[in-house]
Amino acid sequence: MDSSANFPNPVYHFNIALCFLLFLASSCLNTSKLCLGDGLPVVKCIDIERSALLIFKADLIDASGRLSSWEGQNCCQWKGISCNNRTGHVEKMDLRNTSPAPSIDVEDQEFEAYEESFLGGKINPSLLRLKYMSYLDLSSNDFQGLQIPKFFGQLKSLKYLNVSSAYSSSSLSSSFGGQIPPHLGNLSNLNYLDLSGNYLLEISSINLNWLSHLSSLKYLSLNEVDLSNAGATWLHVVNILPSMLELHLSRCNIESLPLSLHTMNLTSLLILDMSLNDFKFPFPKWVFNLTSLRELHLATNSFSGPLPNDFVNLKSLEELDLSLNGLHGRIPKFFENLCNLKTLILSENAFDQGLPEFLDGLSGCANNKLESLDLSSNKLVGELPASLGMLPHLQYLNLFHNHLNGSIPESLGRLSELVHLDLSENSLVGFLTEAHFIDLAKLKYIALGNISVPNSLPSIIFNVSYEWVPPFKLDTIAIRNCQVGPAFSLWLQSQTEPVYVTLSNTGISDSIPEEWFVKISSGQLQFLDLSFNEIRGKLPVQLIVPNLVGLDLRHNQFRGSLPLWLCKEASYLNLASNSFSGPVPSTFDQHFPKLRELHLYENYLNGTIPSSVCNMQKMLIFSLRSNNISGEFPQAWSTWGDIYIIDVGDNHLSGNIPSSMGIPSSLFLLSMKNNKLDGEIPMALGNSTNLRSIDLGGNRFTGNLPSWIGTNVSKVFILRLPSNSLSGHIPQQLCNLDQLHLLDLGHNHLSGTIPTCLNNMTALTDVKFNAYDLYHAYEQQIMVTRGREFQYNKTLKWVKSIDLSSNSLEGEIPEKICSLFALVILNLSMNHLSGNIPSKIGNLRSLEFLDLSGNHLSGRIPQSISSLTYLSHLNLSYNELSGRIPLGNQLQALDDSTNIYRGNPSLCGVPLLNKCPGDDRPPQPTFPRGKRHEDDEKLGFYISAVLGFVVGFWGVCGTLLIKKSWRYAYFRFFDRIQDKVAVAVALKIAHFQRKI
Repeated sequence: MDSSANFPNPVYHFNIALCFLLFLASSCLNTSKLCLGDGLPVVKCIDIERSALLIFKADLIDASGRLSSWEGQNCCQWKGISCNNRTGHVEKMDLRNTSPAPSIDVEDQEFEAYEESFLGGKINPSLLRLKYMSYLDLSSNDFQGLQIPKFFGQLKSLKYLNVSSAYSSSSLSSSFGGQIPPHLGNLSNLNYLDLSGNYLLEISSINLNWLSHLSSLKYLSLNEVDLSNAGATWLHVVNILPSMLELHLSRCNIESLPLSLHTMNLTSLLILDMSLNDFKFPFPKWVFNLTSLRELHLATNSFSGPLPNDFVNLKSLEELDLSLNGLHGRIPKFFENLCNLKTLILSENAFDQGLPEFLDGLSGCANNKLESLDLSSNKLVGELPASLGMLPHLQYLNLFHNHLNGSIPESLGRLSELVHLDLSENSLVGFLTEAHFIDLAKLKYIALGNISVPNSLPSIIFNVSYEWVPPFKLDTIAIRNCQVGPAFSLWLQSQTEPVYVTLSNTGISDSIPEEWFVKISSGQLQFLDLSFNEIRGKLPVQLIVPNLVGLDLRHNQFRGSLPLWLCKEASYLNLASNSFSGPVPSTFDQHFPKLRELHLYENYLNGTIPSSVCNMQKMLIFSLRSNNISGEFPQAWSTWGDIYIIDVGDNHLSGNIPSSMGIPSSLFLLSMKNNKLDGEIPMALGNSTNLRSIDLGGNRFTGNLPSWIGTNVSKVFILRLPSNSLSGHIPQQLCNLDQLHLLDLGHNHLSGTIPTCLNNMTALTDVKFNAYDLYHAYEQQIMVTRGREFQYNKTLKWVKSIDLSSNSLEGEIPEKICSLFALVILNLSMNHLSGNIPSKIGNLRSLEFLDLSGNHLSGRIPQSISSLTYLSHLNLSYNELSGRIPLGNQLQALDDSTNIYRGNPSLCGVPLLNKCPGDDRPPQPTFPRGKRHEDDEKLGFYISAVLGFVVGFWGVCGTLLIKKSWRYAYFRFFDRIQDKVAVAVALKIAHFQRKI
């Protein structure tokens, strides 16, 4: 046995003691204490510097009290202040605002709290007393466009200066503005300068000379500073700085770059960011001389054409971002030579080569380092090759929105470092098995399938066993229109920590496992979309979901009462097209206080609309269409100050439209169709000047058409008031609706004439004009034509219609209506209209539906009606029309053609049995249509031949009989011809005999 094992080794103990002392020494360097004992004195700041800081503080605005620690004698312990541990001089002032900027959709109070965290006011020159300060950071505050102090140029010890700006709720705030003082050129020791975000700074070609004196500068950021007036001067100035390592010029309004430089001094540059400008093709040659570059960011510019091969010179590149340009063609092969690349972003271009060749090239690097590859939103074609699995370091793969096809290779499962995978919006098909995920233990994000028509056939099918448990724990699942169901398999139930889940149209017909659902809801879950499945069962009635922002369960088979969960953060709730029943809970507002969108349409809800829903004052969309809701609409709806869409159609609501407390002025779409509402349409609705769609059809409204339509409210593109009891004339103001696409006033008691100014509705004259983008996301419009309902949802933007049917309108149809070239549907039936059908009716070249039945129209049907080549429905019945029915084009292809003209006894011709005058002649043999046409042509030929023979014969022979001199000349001519022919024949015979 080794005796050394029983006795301590002195060398070992010495090493331990030495390491301990070194540790204490290194720890002491980072503190302001002397580290010789707790009772020993602490290094304090210099008095003159402390007083300078207090003077500086006095001129600042500090609403949130960030500098509340600035009191007492030792300024070295104040927040944001660091001193030299030996001398006590202030060396660092870091007053950067570290409060995170809130997202756009947060409450106003959160914005106010964030803006209160800014420091502002004035910057006192007392800072000049801090002669040893080398670090000054005032970034992410708001000095409201204050000029950068000139005295900054006297802080000769500065090595770090950051006065970049911060985000504000109203706009991008600019902490500093005006001319940059040239005194900054005196800071010869400055290594780091950040002026970014200060869009009010004035920089031109004549005030950039100061920058050339900063010979020690290694980092310069002018992001979001306007350099449009600096021309190319900024580049020549920066090129003088030999120590520059990082240059950031993003969003600087630079439109052009010099293509070359005589001398390139930026050879040590490591990072160059010129994204979000407006550079155009070609790429500047001098960029390819920056052979030390590790990062190059040129995203969101206007480069076009193919990528130049000069990129191959940048062999040190680790990150390249060329996204959001106009690049196209093949992705060059030189990328297989850039083996140091870790991040390659080519998204949002138009590259169209086959992906297999590109990935095969990338995998050819002997020591491939690629970690992030983004080729999304291009036009790449082909299948995913097996070589995809030969990128061992790949963490991020985004191939979203290309034209990729075929199946997904199993080699995907070998990407053991993969964290983010997006293959969605392609044409990929086939099965996914356990092998595709076998080594993806680090996977956190997966996106598969396409956003396509719901209930379409799945393209990708998960062919895994019910018991399979994958190696990963996902935080984002975005799977659409793939076959995942029918069961909630264990692989889904094993994902217990998701933040974002979309399983839309995935064929799940199971019930949700309650234990799993409760677990994910109480965790970090922010968004859950299980829409367009056949999920059945009930939801837990009460549940605390602390982080949920959005829930989409539409188009399933959920039943029972509405979930009354406690969702303090939820802004989106869509439970539409299910089988929920019972009333809307009166405490709904308390459980969903921040709700912005509530979609409960197409269920079996009953009872009344509780007035408490009006307490949700952030509401933007409120939809209860197609339920069994009764009672009156809440009076307090005026408190919805931002409401955009209200749709309570197809219910049993009664009473008036409440207006005593006011009507929301923010309304964009109002639909209360098919209820039992009565009274007059309130004048107060005219204060909602943003209204674009009004649908109050199928109620019991009385009175005249509102006069505010076309005056106060003039941008309407849908106006539906059919099936009410409205009376009076159609006001002329209606013609001011120049964006109107759909007008339906049918089935009322309107009288008077049709306004002659309908041609002022210019949206109905322009086939290309549309204002229906909103309806792609929401509206399903019902239009009544030909006695049955046609639904237009995604095609509604192309449907332009006028329906004035079933009223008491009189007079003639205005001729100017024929200038509405974009009109698709025109229904004027069941009125008292008289006069002729306008002769230019054929100008309505887009017309598909025309109903003029049940009027007193007279005269002939204009021949131009045969020019309506898109016409699929025509009804002219029960009028007083006369004359022959026009033939041709689409008229002969219409169904039920006899009924089109019924009730017009003076009409005649095909397809009626009534013959027109002149049609009573001897019957002609009946031939098939083609044979009759052929025989007619033969008869014409024979007649022409006979006439030609007669005229020719008597034109010559008749003249010879009558005129003697012509007769002699004629016979002499034939005698000469006979002699010539005889001589020619004799010569031919003689020639033939000689040959024999």
